[in-house]
Amino acid sequence: MSREIRITPSILNADLANLDKEIARISAASDLLHLDIMDNIFVPNFTFDFSAASEIIRSCPIDVDAHLMVADVDKIAPAYAEVGCASVTIHAEASQNVVSTLRAIRRIGARAGLGLKPGTTIESYADLIDDVDMFLIMTVEPGFGGQKFMHEMMEKVRRTRAIIGDRPIWLQVDGGVSMSTISEAAEAGADVFVAGSAVFNADDPSAMIDSLRKLAISMAD
Repeated sequence: MSREIRITPSILNADLANLDKEIARISAASDLLHLDIMDNIFVPNFTFDFSAASEIIRSCPIDVDAHLMVADVDKIAPAYAEVGCASVTIHAEASQNVVSTLRAIRRIGARAGLGLKPGTTIESYADLIDDVDMFLIMTVEPGFGGQKFMHEMMEKVRRTRAIIGDRPIWLQVDGGVSMSTISEAAEAGADVFVAGSAVFNADDPSAMIDSLRKLAISMAD
């Protein structure tokens, strides 16, 4: 049975001075908008505080997938669900109580995602599978857009897919996803793809999303 493929463009590489127009360019073709929240503590970069992020979430014409790369994730994650995110992903490395935070996100009505940095093993969190709606396998070190795709993470994606089995849990990859890497990630078992620079640096971002989707679908059947 083929997996449903989802493309979630990251605005990290968009023109933030014209964000409404940038989102409008991709909203018809995208499944969700990937919103990277960085605090310059958990990762060495800063993007949006909660107030600015809330404005984006409320005004976005499509569902938002919030990726929280912040040190105080247990405290702030439920607030992102409350403000209207369809999906909220926390990093296992930043959480003091992963299960409690995942369950809080779910209680509010959002999908709960668990993100793992390249050095974190999926096996360490496999027993949390009943509390997770999506696993996020980072294919770069979190913190900056435009990094090179880490091909060595594909074995981790395969192991995660094996752990998921037939459960309706999404498997997302984030970092360096492009026309030259998405087929490899899809073949390994990913079905949700975060693409930043590949989309927003394209002459036609919407057409690029369609092209990425077709490549992933061809490998997911």
